[in-house]
Amino acid sequence: MVSSDIGKEVIKKEIPLVPKLPGVYRMLNSKNEVLYVGKAKNLPNRLKSYVTEKNHIIRTERMLSQTSKLEITTTSNESEALLLEANLIKKYKPKFNILLRDDKSFPFIFIGNKDKWPQIKRHRGKKNREGFFFGPFASAGSANWTIKMIQKIFQLRVCDDSVFKNRERPCILYQIKRCSGPCVGYVKEDDYKKSVEDAIEFVSGKSRKIQKNLSTQMEKSSENLDFEKAAILRDRIKSLNIIQSSQRINEANLVEADVIAGYKESGKTCIQVFFYRSKQNWGNQAFFPKHDPDESLNNILNSFVSQFYENKSVPSSIILSENIKEQILIEKALTRKEGKQINISVAKKGSKLNVINQAIKNAKDSLNRKLYESQNNKELFEEVSKKFDLENNINLIEVYDNSHNQGSNSVGALITYEEEGFNKKRYRKFNIKIKKNEQDDYGMMREVLNRRFKKAVQEKDNYLTMPDLVLIDGGKGQYSVARETLNELGLHDIPIIAIAKGKLRNSGNETFFHNGKEVKFEKNDPTLFFLQRIRDEAHRFAISAHRAKRKRGINKSLLDQIDGIGSVRKRALLNHFGSARAIESASLDEIKTVEGVEEKVAKKIYNFFHE
Repeated sequence: MVSSDIGKEVIKKEIPLVPKLPGVYRMLNSKNEVLYVGKAKNLPNRLKSYVTEKNHIIRTERMLSQTSKLEITTTSNESEALLLEANLIKKYKPKFNILLRDDKSFPFIFIGNKDKWPQIKRHRGKKNREGFFFGPFASAGSANWTIKMIQKIFQLRVCDDSVFKNRERPCILYQIKRCSGPCVGYVKEDDYKKSVEDAIEFVSGKSRKIQKNLSTQMEKSSENLDFEKAAILRDRIKSLNIIQSSQRINEANLVEADVIAGYKESGKTCIQVFFYRSKQNWGNQAFFPKHDPDESLNNILNSFVSQFYENKSVPSSIILSENIKEQILIEKALTRKEGKQINISVAKKGSKLNVINQAIKNAKDSLNRKLYESQNNKELFEEVSKKFDLENNINLIEVYDNSHNQGSNSVGALITYEEEGFNKKRYRKFNIKIKKNEQDDYGMMREVLNRRFKKAVQEKDNYLTMPDLVLIDGGKGQYSVARETLNELGLHDIPIIAIAKGKLRNSGNETFFHNGKEVKFEKNDPTLFFLQRIRDEAHRFAISAHRAKRKRGINKSLLDQIDGIGSVRKRALLNHFGSARAIESASLDEIKTVEGVEEKVAKKIYNFFHE
């Protein structure tokens, strides 16, 4: 008996028992693992094709050879079967289906409408709050950029309700004109609500209307000689102009559409999805579905569309790079799911074709990068995100460590790890400036994070873009300090993980702290090795920065600034006290006991540190 005949016999026995209805079938192996999920308008007719057809493709032959059981679920119509099929494929991840790796929901922007002082924030998951949801955005970065622009123009709060209710003074966002300070009553309730309404219209694509209103208000304020308010409105108009010039208003005039294009090469595929809402491009995302190397692109695209929208809101228009075999069925199923008319079309000419060609180019470029990646960094990032239940995708990690020697030559270090590996152009060291922090690990952490992120929030000098995750070398206390520092700067959405070694400081027994939970890894877990590796790199960089500073300190001391102190006396003083800090703390009598330091010179040294 040929191996595929095993599965054929299983199916042949089941066919007489299967009702002539639409539905979904699941093929299982001897371990009850789902091998394949399929759908059919008429289940018996579809199943008969597996038995009667003689020349199946190799993948189907392999699947049938492993099939030992068949499960059936009937549905009321074919559209329902399509949606159920997509749901089951995501649930079971059968190895003979085309699989879309899509664990994360896309971010939206949420603006409340019931609160006295509505908050603007990034939102994922179920829309179970009263208010306005705008999206989806292709990434957290796209949503964050839009929120930052809204802050600049409309000065809405981003802080959590618990922080908002317990503030006695405004945070830094008020000082840099990103928030109007409703927490301490610096703005009238009516004015704030008007700003909220304007922000909603702005995200809805009515930026020109908002600009006209702001210009009218600015002119009125100038006529009333309220130049301070006029200046504020002028700055808002400037920010609005920057946004309008940087937003890529699409030439195809797509009001609400997803543009989906695929490119296949070397047995792998990239599918690019561009999100157009309110006539604006809200970013794009690349997907790399898992499939048989010989699978056709239109089949891959067909499966992608049905799976992609299984758990997402659907725009009124979906534009594809090529025809798919179930276009009418998917269109009908999504229309039923959304309760509104969904149109699926293929771009063939004009401005829509230009948009599709751009998407295909992006897909090709993304696939080429994927094919030539030598490391599995993306998979490791996904494992970290999964292990710690993070809401955002990780593309960039910043790792922090501090180094000092009994409080001297204290240095904070920052290293960055991306999908391509360590990015040494983003490495930074921080010489601790606040004296009381030099012997305080918590104080050092607070100072380093505050200096790094305050510059980014204020967009000063050559500030670094925000990371997707912050990893710090420390325990529960360092985690609390880091979380508090970032929250104070309005960066509530950046997740933090603290990594602490075991009691014997032995590597491999680390405990991780995140969001009030302790997490441990198995000792041979690749994700643990990855986190150890980037932690160790931060430690190496911190130690090297500390040693360099200490070496400079030995060669150049505060004692060099005192007249009459040459190299011989300096060496004698440092050998006696150990450091300039110890000399600073010494009494006059103690300094006089050093060999070669007479009373006159001792007084000069003492006065230098105490005047």
